Amino acid sequence: MTSNAIRSAKLSLSALVLAAPLFAGFGSTAWADSPDREISAAEYETFLQDKFGLSLSASPTKGEFIAALAQALGLKRQGDAFPFRDLTADSPYAEAAQALYEQGVLTSDTVSASAPLGSVNAVQIALKAAGLKELAYTYPAAKTDAALAKLGIRAAALGERGAEEVAAAVDSGLLAPSFYADVRPGAAASRDLAEWLIGQVLSFQGQYKHYLGYASDPDIYAKLTDAYRTSDIIQAPELQKIVDAALEQNEITGYNLKDSRFEPDFVESLTLVYGHSDLTHALQLIGLLRSEGIDAKVQFEPKTSAFVYLKEWGDPGVSDQYVVKQIANGNYIEYAKEYDIAFEFGSAADKERFDSIVKAYAKKDEENEPGLIAESWWQPLYYSRTELPGYKLITNNKISGDGPYYAQSFSLKEQSPEIAAGFRSIDPTVDVEQYDFWADVPFYNYLNGESQ
Repeated sequence: MTSNAIRSAKLSLSALVLAAPLFAGFGSTAWADSPDREISAAEYETFLQDKFGLSLSASPTKGEFIAALAQALGLKRQGDAFPFRDLTADSPYAEAAQALYEQGVLTSDTVSASAPLGSVNAVQIALKAAGLKELAYTYPAAKTDAALAKLGIRAAALGERGAEEVAAAVDSGLLAPSFYADVRPGAAASRDLAEWLIGQVLSFQGQYKHYLGYASDPDIYAKLTDAYRTSDIIQAPELQKIVDAALEQNEITGYNLKDSRFEPDFVESLTLVYGHSDLTHALQLIGLLRSEGIDAKVQFEPKTSAFVYLKEWGDPGVSDQYVVKQIANGNYIEYAKEYDIAFEFGSAADKERFDSIVKAYAKKDEENEPGLIAESWWQPLYYSRTELPGYKLITNNKISGDGPYYAQSFSLKEQSPEIAAGFRSIDPTVDVEQYDFWADVPFYNYLNGESQ
């Protein structure tokens, strides 16, 4: 067996080391080739429910809105001074109001927490929470008037500062055109508007979903290619001391290094993560989904897979796709450049269809098998944090450190206590996070020792 053939087999095998992100997308319908997609209020509503358990009432109060906004942003009050005349310190809205006050989002010493949330006030609060107030205060009168004309509002009805804030919300896209008619002096904000604004604030602050685009976008192939070509083999020296020692002691057979800054933060019930190493395979996988009428959000996550390369396999050579380090027994640890692609589908049905599509067109069952996309693996790896019919339950054994980096090794559930004990025997202070998730049957079979 050649060293290249061995490496190909080991790269497939090294998926044992994966990380656990997510996917989502759109149904089996035609799509428009346009990157300019307005996120729907329903999508923000689903995200807020999934990530924070938030669901506003049909007619939210101001207190309800600021409490939800502070919770979504993860804000806590820092100081002891309590600035509000119309709230007590034990009010259910006190913590959120003070936290937003300290951030300069609320500026008055009154909150009016029980009052209906005004549509204009909601926009003004969101504008400040999104970090746009300095932009707003650069607006001359003519620029303000031009933006407010889209809403049919005169600046005099809002006051100078208020008019500038709403104008900047319009121009920046914080307020979507679909809500222009809802924003009026004296009008109450609807749940859709309030949840939209919270979602937009999260997006402006980098706390919403992260993705390259949709499978249906005309530029998705260029974006995916750029992401792959600019990704590097991850190095996290302090973290690797632990997992490399675990490899040398046969506590694990492989691990992955990943960077948490690339996590998509998708809705888990709609998400799958697919791991591989070859760029052409990734591009063809996107094309395969399109050919099957499936759209999905696409996020590229750089990944490095590590495994033991035996000395009897010969000189590992040199490549920009991997690096090696020789260990005490003469073997090597190989660190290979790989990736995960997280997909978020638009429906649970499309997420379920993915398995049959991969098995038909991206899983090798014999050498030189025709009718498969490029570089298909014997045992492909894709997984979900929520249960799927036909998938198998396995466990992720994860340790974090070195800033945004973390290492993880996948295992059968019954093996996970031994793996955690092995990590702790190397470093008693290490915090091992373990959680169950659902993987495709071929990868489960691989964990049971089946290479093909």
